[in-house]
Amino acid sequence: ITSAMFMTSMAGNTLVASLIAASFGYTITWGDWAIAAIVPGLVALIVMPLILYFIYPPELKDTREIQAHIAKELKELGSMSFAEKVMLGVFILSLVLWATGQFTGLNATTVALLGVSILLVTKVLTWSDVTEEKGGWDTLIWMGTMMALASQLNKLGFIPWFAKIVGDQVAGIEWIMAFMILILIYTYSHYLFASLTVHITAMYVVFVAVAISAGTPPYLAMLAFAFFSNLCMSLTHYAAGPSPILFNSGYVPQNTWWRLGFIASVVNLVIWLGVGSMWWKVLGLW
Repeated sequence: ITSAMFMTSMAGNTLVASLIAASFGYTITWGDWAIAAIVPGLVALIVMPLILYFIYPPELKDTREIQAHIAKELKELGSMSFAEKVMLGVFILSLVLWATGQFTGLNATTVALLGVSILLVTKVLTWSDVTEEKGGWDTLIWMGTMMALASQLNKLGFIPWFAKIVGDQVAGIEWIMAFMILILIYTYSHYLFASLTVHITAMYVVFVAVAISAGTPPYLAMLAFAFFSNLCMSLTHYAAGPSPILFNSGYVPQNTWWRLGFIASVVNLVIWLGVGSMWWKVLGLW
């Protein structure tokens, strides 16, 4: 849910923003994303824990002993170090600059590089720390390559061609119904993927293009599919990067995960397409 609420909450979200600019010529800012997602996101954050608590209650409900232990450990850590204060300051600065990007003209990449530069200058990070982040460099290279490929597919006419073929299948259907059908297909097709970024790369532009060709307002289509690119990550124990780590802890059996994941997906669909649609109507997205 929180990954869906903010552009900088998941690596694939910045890819979505880049795909929107490259394929449709629109600019989605951090603020645009956050404002559109804030109401359904907050509702989901309140409702989802209550539903899960009801259908899959925890075995341990009295956590006072754990809280006391945590308080003791925090006291032993002492006050924040210089590096921790700098890191906190960079975190807050980055959030502020991301949120005000439409006024300052600073895009997400510029802000991220500024944050890294501050950490390097203050020696909170060293250059070896940066070069050793193999996962980060891997993501950078792959995302850059996939962005170039997606852009070329659009320029060469593949995306419009494919969108027309799929769009013909929903031709004559009211755009709201077509939009709902496409959202459902897009969400549950993630059962076939083990990466949100790969899912986005393979299907995002095509499904948004089809939705727009069916009459869905562009901003509504682009943002809704962006949100559901994140909301599908709870479906399976392999659906996103953190999923295998959590699953391998051994607390939740696979069949339970899939059952609860499906229930969570239905709850999110109801909230984001119900409450969300009303909020997006207020914002003028449709």
